[in-house]
Amino acid sequence: MGSPIIKYSIDAALLSNCFDEVMVSTDDMEIAEIAKKSGAKVPFIRSEQNSDDHSTTADVILEVLECYRKLNSEFTHVCCIYPTAPFVTAQKLIEARELLSNSGADSVIPVTMFSFPIFRSIKIEDGKIKMFWPEYMNSRSQDLPKAYHDCGQFYYLNTLKFEKSKKLFSDNSLPMIIPESEVQDIDNEEDWKIAEIKYELFKNKHNV
Repeated sequence: MGSPIIKYSIDAALLSNCFDEVMVSTDDMEIAEIAKKSGAKVPFIRSEQNSDDHSTTADVILEVLECYRKLNSEFTHVCCIYPTAPFVTAQKLIEARELLSNSGADSVIPVTMFSFPIFRSIKIEDGKIKMFWPEYMNSRSQDLPKAYHDCGQFYYLNTLKFEKSKKLFSDNSLPMIIPESEVQDIDNEEDWKIAEIKYELFKNKHNV
């Protein structure tokens, strides 16, 4: 039987030795128990206010920092690792921490390049195909700017700057470029199947 997917994130955080505290924010007692058994702490339960579908990642991190402050704990940096991020490794966290610490950036965000130029993207209106940017209809792919998207794996933040802006990234944030083979958003069963295929490749590449 495989490990709960959240354990991959916890293991990476613990192995990295980047953090004074590895904790899980949740309102689910079953998840809390899994987190504790995996070596993380659950010093408090997430509030009902930040447990619905409209809660943002920034809101959750701000609540965690405030709860720790009430426990007389302050942190210069904070890293939010998503629980469905099996491609996060200790080495990636170490590299992100070093990049953040040595650069003076507000945050470091893992990103990956879109596999197809977004300027050639298509929408469907009234059952018919239309381009978002028709001016690029005849542009060659190699002539268009590269575009990237958030990997949805983790956010490494300067705590002071984050609490002031309340934003995960700003004009002073740095990218950490991740290959597409190590990125997979997991929202449904199909995503899970693709993630399993990618993870087999990932294990062979990194000797996991």
